Amino acid sequence: MRPKVFREKCTSKYNLIVTTAKGTATRHRIVEAAAAEIRERGTLATTLDDVCRRSGTGKSQMFHYFPEGREQLLLAVTELEAARVFDDQQPYLNELTSRAAWEAWRDVIVTDCRTRGLHCPLGVLIADVGRYSPAAQAVTTQLIRRWQDSVRAGIEATQSAGEAAPHLDPDRTAAAIVTAVQGGVSVLLSTGSADHLEAALNLCLDHLLSPARE
Repeated sequence: MRPKVFREKCTSKYNLIVTTAKGTATRHRIVEAAAAEIRERGTLATTLDDVCRRSGTGKSQMFHYFPEGREQLLLAVTELEAARVFDDQQPYLNELTSRAAWEAWRDVIVTDCRTRGLHCPLGVLIADVGRYSPAAQAVTTQLIRRWQDSVRAGIEATQSAGEAAPHLDPDRTAAAIVTAVQGGVSVLLSTGSADHLEAALNLCLDHLLSPARE
């Protein structure tokens, strides 16, 4: 009996067909292998042969799941890393209602970037794979928009609780905080140090939460 075919949801322009749970696992293994290679070697230096070797798959399997080849695979990696950036901040990102909550969120970001160093998912998106096609850039843009929306919601909740400066514009402040993270990660990629990231976030939180210190 032939396996039931279902269509996997995807934000990209490609319509992907996955036939079985095993097929889904194989595709995921290929994407994870590609992501790992890109973190270690960079997009330009990573070949499909590298991904096949790391994932334990053949070229025929690769093109079964990614018939458009390298561009389609890079887009899948971008989607994976974007989801990872967002998920790694949970549940803290959705609980930004107090100074303690904001500081816990900051600590998660700084610790993760300090631990992963040059291979952190956000760094991969900013400096590498997220720049190589309009579709990949669209995924990164969607991530930033969703991220900024979550930070803005946290600012509004903290203002309502009386723990954040009431005169601050939530949209502009959220944009500044997300930019501080991205800028700090960019410096991390150049220096290997997360100190600038930590300093930028500390200044942002001091500005946001100044009433709590008065």
